[in-house]
Amino acid sequence: MGFFDRIKSEFIDIIEWLDNSQDTMVFRFERHDNEIKNGAKLIVRESQSAVFINEGKIADVFGPGTYTLATQNLPILSTLKGWKYGFDSPFKAEVYFVNTKQFLDQKWGTPNPIMMRDPDFGMVRIRAFGNFSIRVIDPVKFLQEVVGTNKDFSTADINSQLKSLVITRFTDAVGESKIPVLDLAASYNELSSFCESRLKEEFPTTYGIDVLKFLINNISLPPEVEKAIDQRSSMGALGDLNKYSQMQQANAMRDAANNQGAGGGMEGMMGMMMAQQMMNQQNQQNQVPNQQFNAPPPPPPMAQYHVSINGQQQGPFDLNMLKNLIAQNQLTRQTYVWKTGMANWMQAEQVPEVAALFGAVPPPPPPGF
Repeated sequence: MGFFDRIKSEFIDIIEWLDNSQDTMVFRFERHDNEIKNGAKLIVRESQSAVFINEGKIADVFGPGTYTLATQNLPILSTLKGWKYGFDSPFKAEVYFVNTKQFLDQKWGTPNPIMMRDPDFGMVRIRAFGNFSIRVIDPVKFLQEVVGTNKDFSTADINSQLKSLVITRFTDAVGESKIPVLDLAASYNELSSFCESRLKEEFPTTYGIDVLKFLINNISLPPEVEKAIDQRSSMGALGDLNKYSQMQQANAMRDAANNQGAGGGMEGMMGMMMAQQMMNQQNQQNQVPNQQFNAPPPPPPMAQYHVSINGQQQGPFDLNMLKNLIAQNQLTRQTYVWKTGMANWMQAEQVPEVAALFGAVPPPPPPGF
């Protein structure tokens, strides 16, 4: 390298930064102890700001445009350097390019469930996730409060802190809204707007960042709560349970008739029992009341139970029929049963009147008896 080439390499003529990434927020222009030449060109593109720092102090800030670095373009740096009558020699200064574009699709999510009080389900736990967009609106504050002396600063370096603030504001919004869990899906826009307004109050003054859009993509419940909701929806879809039971009985009679020709079986036995029960009910309805005025009232109807056998809903059965099912080992203590008035299906051993039947039915005889 010749003498003039070496002299030329020590001076910087053009200061610019072309961003080839999607997440770089700040880039420090590398000069490797080279000096900035008097009259050098500074090129600041759209969605950029250039910040000059001299001896640890922030000096001049440039927006988009092309500048010739001279005393009139560097008023603060000129004051710090003491250039009273202009400068002709090269100078040293750190130059930071701050990316002021929108950084889209910044993910957020609750790492742990959020406890909330719900009027329908009591205490429930919810999870949520979504995204938000940010943009640097105050490069000086952003450098002072967040970046420091980092050479390169990306969205990954600040996401953890931003996510913590976002989750905190979301938790406050859900708690203050007192919206029932079942109505949260219809309130995503309201909750998102509330969180965005709260973040807009805090981010610019603290970090020099503005939140442009905050979105809630999903709020989910624990699997056991979702299962309870599905069960309640299924019960509501049945409508009139009496008519549903009659339809089930009619189907059982038809199946029993079809199975008699093939040797019967468990389905035939249950169909015959349900057919007999329907005939008894029909006979009771057709009887002409000829009792005396002082005759005792008829006994209360026996509770009717539905039983889940091999994944199929069977019934209704009264307690006597349940005894037969227990004797045939079709109904165990872990079998799920349901009757009118019960909120959900329960295991047989959890229903007192059904659990008592297991003690009344003798166990099968031992082998070889």
